[in-house]
Amino acid sequence: MFYGSISPLTALGAGIVSVLSPCILPLLPAVLATSTGKDKLRPLAIVLGVSISFTAMGVVTSAFGAAFHTHVIQLKILAEILILLMGFALFFDLSLLNSFSRFPLLAGMNEEGPVSGLLLGFSLGVLWIPCIGPILGSILTMVALEGNTTVGAFTLSIYSLGFAIPMLVLAYSARFSSSKMKLIARHDAKIKKGAGIVLILFGLWMIYNNHLRLLF
Repeated sequence: MFYGSISPLTALGAGIVSVLSPCILPLLPAVLATSTGKDKLRPLAIVLGVSISFTAMGVVTSAFGAAFHTHVIQLKILAEILILLMGFALFFDLSLLNSFSRFPLLAGMNEEGPVSGLLLGFSLGVLWIPCIGPILGSILTMVALEGNTTVGAFTLSIYSLGFAIPMLVLAYSARFSSSKMKLIARHDAKIKKGAGIVLILFGLWMIYNNHLRLLF
């Protein structure tokens, strides 16, 4: 087993933090509250669609890691570089393509029924990648390093659960509004910097553990 293992608690926390992105959180009431008014099951279908897309990413990434299992040293170096880059991206708030997160609102939000909700959730999972790229990318990098599709599916399922919990709370709570979500999102910069520091330290720990530990 490689040093790419991720604890379920870490994956769960990463999913919860991902929702706090300023290009996701303020939009959730518009996506979920409207859906709740049309069909009580539709928010669940949306969350399920998001979870399916994330879990599929985990399976594909794990399969990629397994295919390159013989190049484990190169995979470790690549993982270390990616983790550090994503840590710095979070710390310095280098968010790109956030406007992509608005596209799903144009297609599917006003439809009715759980089937359209499932498709909308799947598209959200894909199109929100630019918003949660560093966090999700770090999880996927560790999953690729593990190279086990079962572990990959499980890890991304737990990540999806963390992502789903606040979404469902927002969907079925009348006390939340767009203005309150924007207020919460104001603390996103601090959360990102904290997550960035964690990733940078973890990347440095990987470098030490994989390459330097035997030298000291």
